[in-house]
Amino acid sequence: MSSAGSDALERARRVRVMLFDVDGVLTDGRLWYGPGGEALKAFHALDGHGIKMLGASGVQVGILSGRSSAAVAARAAELSIRHVFQGVEDKRLRYEALLRDLAVAPEAVGYIADDVVDLPVLLACGFACAVREAPEAVRQRVHYVCTAPAGAGAAGRGDGRTFQAQTSRLDRLDAGSRLHAVSARSALARAWRGPPAPRPGRPGWRNRAP
Repeated sequence: MSSAGSDALERARRVRVMLFDVDGVLTDGRLWYGPGGEALKAFHALDGHGIKMLGASGVQVGILSGRSSAAVAARAAELSIRHVFQGVEDKRLRYEALLRDLAVAPEAVGYIADDVVDLPVLLACGFACAVREAPEAVRQRVHYVCTAPAGAGAAGRGDGRTFQAQTSRLDRLDAGSRLHAVSARSALARAWRGPPAPRPGRPGWRNRAP
């Protein structure tokens, strides 16, 4: 499916919970091993910023991964990701349990993944996304295919339809913040100047002697 389309944008507007796979989505898919096992993972700053912006728009963010990693837990904590599920053997069951816990409909949930093992969740959620490196069997079955590489901004700001669809909500939040700031400055200015001086013809005006 094409990476663009009004249907994808409309689906993204309905998203209230966005889930991310890790390996091959938030990373480039390579697994770095040392003598003691998996040593580290590399994450991209653009993806982190995009997830932060998504959370600021009111969308709950989660991780749904078949592997377990201390690096993922640390990165999730840094990005204030509320729902972190690692070492998940049956992603569809974990997905359905999360929907029950949050009392949300499938139409309000998005998922971005990269492999055929993710299809059960991709086919069940309201907004299914795949990285461009995903197999054709996956890309043909999702609503949106990211244009940036996996692990290098695929989930980052300005690229996913979810972020684009939430822009108006962010704009409203920003406008509200600006309005509160202006009101606060006005109130401080009035307090600093004190009450206005009485004017002729109004109560409180006293004529001075000539």
